[in-house]
Formats: sequence, C-alpha cells, structure tokens
Amino acid sequence: MSVWTRISDALSALAAGEGLGAMFDKLREPPERRVGFAIAVIALGAKMAKADGVVSRNEVTAFREVFSIPQADEKSAARVFNLAREDVAGFEEYARKIASMFETDSAVLGDLMDGLFHIAVADGEYHPAEDAFLERVSEIFGMPPREFAALRARNVPDAAPDPYTVLGVDPAMPLPEIRKIWRRLVLDTHPDQMIARGVPQEAVKLAQSRLVSINRAWEEIEANHGP
Repeated sequence: MSVWTRISDALSALAAGEGLGAMFDKLREPPERRVGFAIAVIALGAKMAKADGVVSRNEVTAFREVFSIPQADEKSAARVFNLAREDVAGFEEYARKIASMFETDSAVLGDLMDGLFHIAVADGEYHPAEDAFLERVSEIFGMPPREFAALRARNVPDAAPDPYTVLGVDPAMPLPEIRKIWRRLVLDTHPDQMIARGVPQEAVKLAQSRLVSINRAWEEIEANHGP
C-alpha cells in the first residue's frame, strides 16, 4: 500500500470536526510515521505558503519535487493542503504535534525542515516572513540555532555560503573534529539511513542537493586548512 493510499485512508477515517492535529496524534509509529512525515510537510508547507501572503504555482510545483505524487493521489494531497490552509489551528500547534510525533529522532525533523526550505525557495525568493516562520518551527522542534543556520545556508541560494555555517561547525575547531562532523552528516544523508528513520522514499531525493552542499563545504574547508 502506497504512502498516498494510506494518507487517503487516514483522511477518510477522520471523525467529523476533527482537524489534522488529531491525525498527527495517530501517526506516531511505523509505518504510519512515513504517512505522518508526508502530511507534516504538506500541512506546514500550506501554513508557510500563507506566511508571505501568496501561494505561487512554483510552490505548488515544489510539492511535486518533494513528493512524487501519482495522478490518482493528487486529490488526497490537495485535501491535506486545503485542510491545513483552512484550519483555524496555528502553525505553532502543528509544529508542536509534529515535534512530539518525531521526538525520538531529531534527524527526521531536519529532513522535514529540508523539505520546507525547498518549498520556501521554489518561487525564487526567500521571503523574510518565510524565514521567521521556519526559524520559529525550528525552535519548536528543539533545533539548535547553529543547526538551523546550517540548514538555511545549505538551502537558501547565496553567492558564497560560508562553508563552516553549512556544516554547522566553528571555524576554530580542529580539522579532525570538523572531519568527524562532515562524515556524520554524509552518513545521515545516505538514502538507506533516511528510509530507516521513516522518511518516505519519495522525499529521499532531497538529500542529493544536501549532500552536494555538505561535500562542497568540506572540500573548501579542507583546502583552506592546507596540507
């Protein structure tokens, strides 16, 4: 059964008057966690799309890049998006529910933030309201400021992103310590690791650009340190 079929089933099972927040409470264990991840990205993405006041066609297209949505399942994805956009619950309530759902694996929350960044920059502009939205979500997720800065540096287009920020390290760190962090980031970005922690296979392709940024940052740092 596909993720999108299970999403459709979860939506159909909602009792009258229940919102997505109640659904998050039911999606804590595998394999439902993969369903929860997909719903979390779409729901928070819908809330974020309202942050800059415009839901652009590019942002809608970005959902398709995060998730390969079969044509037959488009209605389920659209229903999640519309439910989140119309729900009176604020994005902070959603973020708390999601943080609780993945509290035992913070790496999944980082994967989720990557998806949200991808959607935020899809229209070619990273709006200050989107930045404030994502920073607040990261705080609710319990993400250290340096980790959020690293995510932003890896995802937001910049002429020359600081490689130390991309890896989330202090320039004063010894090179061997930076190498350990780089290796851990590479390992965490491996598709098998992502799938093992409950990220839907449809979203694993986001890791490709993340890995490029991580490796480029390490190469620059290593070159700057010299032999």
